[in-house]
Amino acid sequence: NQSIVDALKAYHIDTIDSKGKTRLELLDEIDEGIVIFTAHGVSDQVIEKAQKKGLTIVDATCEYVSLIHRLVKKKLEEGYEIAYIGKKGHPESEAVLEISHHVHLIESIQDLNFHADKLFVTNQTTLGFDDITSLYEQIHLLYPHAQIHNEICNATRLRQQALKELPHVDALIVVGDPQSHNTLKLVEIGKKHADQVFLIENLNQCLTIDFSQFEKVAVTSGASTPTKITQQIIHYLENQVIEELDIDQII
Repeated sequence: NQSIVDALKAYHIDTIDSKGKTRLELLDEIDEGIVIFTAHGVSDQVIEKAQKKGLTIVDATCEYVSLIHRLVKKKLEEGYEIAYIGKKGHPESEAVLEISHHVHLIESIQDLNFHADKLFVTNQTTLGFDDITSLYEQIHLLYPHAQIHNEICNATRLRQQALKELPHVDALIVVGDPQSHNTLKLVEIGKKHADQVFLIENLNQCLTIDFSQFEKVAVTSGASTPTKITQQIIHYLENQVIEELDIDQII
């Protein structure tokens, strides 16, 4: 999330990122000090490389992601091939795929093109719940013997479910970073429940929206969006927009 990246920079904490480079390759840019591994998790190779370089490690891996790593390693020891449903290039998927060449990335049912007497299936935690469910149903038909472990992050699942239950509104504000996969999924779902959907990162962007044409406005946020930013936007809508424009309801 860019607002967090900017906040960290104020504390002289740099975010090391480069499109096309893995976490393993990005470690070449750090020669001393402290390295913080993000919630997406990293592979054992990344940890070992950081240790060999003498870096101090702070591991901020999400507990859901850590659980998947442990499950994948356990199933590999038991002789399973692993089908991992995820998004190519996403850091969470990257970390799991680096565990073993017996872990296969599955983005669609067409990617499940290998034979496995023992198959274990799990997924990236921030994917769309409906998409995952549909894919798991197809996998079960093709591989009825497969062991399936659906692991959608609770924060992601609850946000998606709340949008699906949302009464139709004139406008939906999605607060989050445009590079956040789970935030973009909320935008996609929201388009089915709102006449207009606005993806914004902060209050300043909210100030540019003309709310005079709307009667009902809903607000949601990505799992990685700081609560403070979302609260600022809701406070603005409740205390400025409603009073000035007489909006009936903010959900």
